[in-house]
Amino acid sequence: MLTIIQAAGWPIWPLILCSIVAVALVIERFVALKVSRVAPPTLLDEAIAVSQTRVPTGDVVEQLAANSALGEVLAEGFRELLRHPRTSESNLRAAMEGKGRAVAARLQRYLGALATIASAAPLLGLLGTVVGMIEIFGSQVGAGGLGAAVGTGNPAQLAHGISIALYNTAFGLIVAIPALMFWRYFRARVDAYLLEMELASERFVRHLIQIKG
Repeated sequence: MLTIIQAAGWPIWPLILCSIVAVALVIERFVALKVSRVAPPTLLDEAIAVSQTRVPTGDVVEQLAANSALGEVLAEGFRELLRHPRTSESNLRAAMEGKGRAVAARLQRYLGALATIASAAPLLGLLGTVVGMIEIFGSQVGAGGLGAAVGTGNPAQLAHGISIALYNTAFGLIVAIPALMFWRYFRARVDAYLLEMELASERFVRHLIQIKG
């Protein structure tokens, strides 16, 4: 591998940097988008159970907010009722929707960077190949003139040089394809979480209206 990197030249180093960043982003998103950290399956029922008759105390609300992303949205509904016991349904929905937008932005964090790497890596690979081809043909011309480069140069040496230049394109695709696949996977996962949180919030608002009286 080190031999290939040395042969491909300096254009491959931006691709190596992109691959390192992409791996770090994928690991971070896998950790951040775990079900237990975003939307635990039983959290909504538990929040409804502890508030059957009244809004829980501030300590309970803070524990709920620290539980997960969904917990933050549900806790915001409790906070709105604690701040304004006679608040309207529209204000309650607005408070939870505002928190939901903040949570959604956090769930989508770094996905843009991963998409950029997926788009830019093939172009960086192509740039490396073009630079390599320019260097190859330039060296051929310098060695034997234009006629040698066109007809009398060493075909085996020329073919070897072109294959080395193509390392950049191949490496660019190796970086871009997994980055694109993970980006689409994380986008679908975030969309599913947001839908689940929206449905849970709607059910929770109806519950809060009932206990508010």
